[in-house]
Amino acid sequence: MLNIIRTIKERDPAARNAFEIILTYSGFHAVALYRMAHFLYGLKIPVLPRFISQFAKFITGIEIHPGAQIAKGFFIDHGMGVVIGETAVIGENCTLFQGVTLGGTGKERGKRHPTLGRNVVIGAGAKVLGNIIIGDNSYVGANAVVLKDVPPDSTVVGIPGTVVKEKGKKVTGINLDHIHLPDPIAERLSLLQKEIEHIEREIKEHRNSNIRNEKQ
Repeated sequence: MLNIIRTIKERDPAARNAFEIILTYSGFHAVALYRMAHFLYGLKIPVLPRFISQFAKFITGIEIHPGAQIAKGFFIDHGMGVVIGETAVIGENCTLFQGVTLGGTGKERGKRHPTLGRNVVIGAGAKVLGNIIIGDNSYVGANAVVLKDVPPDSTVVGIPGTVVKEKGKKVTGINLDHIHLPDPIAERLSLLQKEIEHIEREIKEHRNSNIRNEKQ
């Protein structure tokens, strides 16, 4: 429990003290109850782990299957609508914002949910689906839909998710800024606009040259 409180205090500037966290933070309640349910799940105790996870969902709006494997340093910010599937694996120091889904893509059995590496940040409303891997130190932008593996040290935005690699610069530590992310569509539109302007200038110069030649 102390580790959960410490993690929240480190990453949420609004968290003032442990007492407030214990009383009011849905992310704390969801993770604490998940740890209990996961322990019982590992002992193969029937029904009770799922009952605990459903109780946690009822009081927090966060659904974590007791079979999911979640390492230390896990942080859920706000959290309403977060869903984590049975075979999801989450590495150390990962952060999920509200509305995130780590889900499956059908009725397949076995490993069917995502694996997150260390220091991964998943932005609000993002959906990461299927047996895919999100590499260490990667970022998934708000409302992205990710269906394919993501290399380490990458940023993913859009629907479907588009990988935008960091320019040879490894991301270190945990950065909770999931707003100021690259927009590949906007960047391509900007490049296209520049190309159009360049062509228009060349056409104009060509016309002016023809007019000058005719006058001569």
